Amino acid sequence: MAASAAVVIPSPRPSGSPVGGAVDVLPALFVPEASQWLSTTLGRVAGDGYSWMQAVHWVAGSGLYEPRRHRSHGPRSFGPTTVRVAQELAELFPCRPGIEYLVRRTGLSERSVEYHLGMLRETGLLAYVVRGTRIRGEKAQASEFARMIPVEFDAALGTRTVLRDTAAPEYTRAMTGIAEAGRELMAKLAKKASRKVRKPRSKMSSKASVKGARKGAEQASVTAVSGEVRCTPMQVGTSACPSAGATSSPPEEKLASGEAKFPTPKEPASRPGGRRKLNAVGRRFQLARELVQEVDWLRGCSVARIAWVARNVADAGWTSTDVRAWLHLRGEVARVRRGSGLLAVLLAGAETTLDTPAKRADAIEQWRGAQEAARRHRIQQVRARTERYDGDWTAPASHAVRHEVEEAFAQVKNAANGGHRQDHTDVVDDQDAGLAPSEQELAELRATARDELMLGETTLITSMDPATALRIFGERLVRRANQLRSGSLSSLMTYGHR
Repeated sequence: MAASAAVVIPSPRPSGSPVGGAVDVLPALFVPEASQWLSTTLGRVAGDGYSWMQAVHWVAGSGLYEPRRHRSHGPRSFGPTTVRVAQELAELFPCRPGIEYLVRRTGLSERSVEYHLGMLRETGLLAYVVRGTRIRGEKAQASEFARMIPVEFDAALGTRTVLRDTAAPEYTRAMTGIAEAGRELMAKLAKKASRKVRKPRSKMSSKASVKGARKGAEQASVTAVSGEVRCTPMQVGTSACPSAGATSSPPEEKLASGEAKFPTPKEPASRPGGRRKLNAVGRRFQLARELVQEVDWLRGCSVARIAWVARNVADAGWTSTDVRAWLHLRGEVARVRRGSGLLAVLLAGAETTLDTPAKRADAIEQWRGAQEAARRHRIQQVRARTERYDGDWTAPASHAVRHEVEEAFAQVKNAANGGHRQDHTDVVDDQDAGLAPSEQELAELRATARDELMLGETTLITSMDPATALRIFGERLVRRANQLRSGSLSSLMTYGHR
């Protein structure tokens, strides 16, 4: 910024002159880049965003700043767009705006936002506290600004400032009063600062609004009733007719007898839960959506098709749990080619077989009991085959030595049970539980796990500890099971056969 003695300040405007009116001398209001920092500025820090916006409107209306004097590109003047950017900055505390934030708030381009921020710095309205950084490979840091009031503003309006703490910097000066000649101008700037500068409407929207207004005026002139006072909710001023339209008061004799009843406006019927009750079609689609999400071999099917297939049970009041219990009674399927066709076959006559809620409740109990039994059986089977990995002992590779070890284990177990020999089936199960599964059994176990993963079932792998599962099934099957287990919690992932 030039030295303060060389800056020519406009004389106070006479009463009634506009904010942007002519001044005696139009000096160049410009702050060089070296003076755009808080430590080198000549202005003072604004106490709040409102007083800062007064200085912004003064700069916009004074005409003391011409951007094209210092560059050949960018905006030509300090106008409404710059004021809109300043309005966004006035609401920030601390004033640390990012370029992306201002682009999103103002609708301007990134280059335009940079231009207007530079104009606010060149007029002395902003000063750097911390300058942002843009380092490749790292996240860009936004600059932090201090909202400043230029010294030209204080001189033009005759404001008096004082430095309350002599040890504090000069930019901490506080305003203590204003000259009589600048009060009227300050009042005008206060009105401008209290209003928001909006984004200008496009020409097409303004033309459409004018056409709509003309069309509405023509329609209003056609529907007006001759000989009566015009009554419309859009008419400005007082109305000579009641706003209720056809509402009329009862006669005096009914009022005296107490028989008259004033009409009351109808209140909307309150719905339980605040949600609209579904009709028949809505219940069909709701049931279909739940079935597609819960039944493995229906995932990926069209919801509309499933809604048409399950229309009869949906109309009968069935839920997705009732349908799954009925599918269990009909029998489990291993391979499905077309899910909607199989569902149509399995649901044939279901609403007539389980025609009461009690029958459907019994079917649900049977289905849940079977699920729990299958889960326990699968866990016991896996634990029995992998029990040998819990200890440090490994089975011998020789079949003859293994046979001798089996006989020794059988004798020890027989002695522990009091000399009573167990049943042959139990002995075989115990031997299998204590010995390592053969390679053929491991291959069958892996094949079973692979088939279950194709159907979206991960219990066989995930029920074991990670180290044991990795040793038996391998890294590929364990990773696939973990992916399916995490993906089954999301509605965006579907798997199975259609």
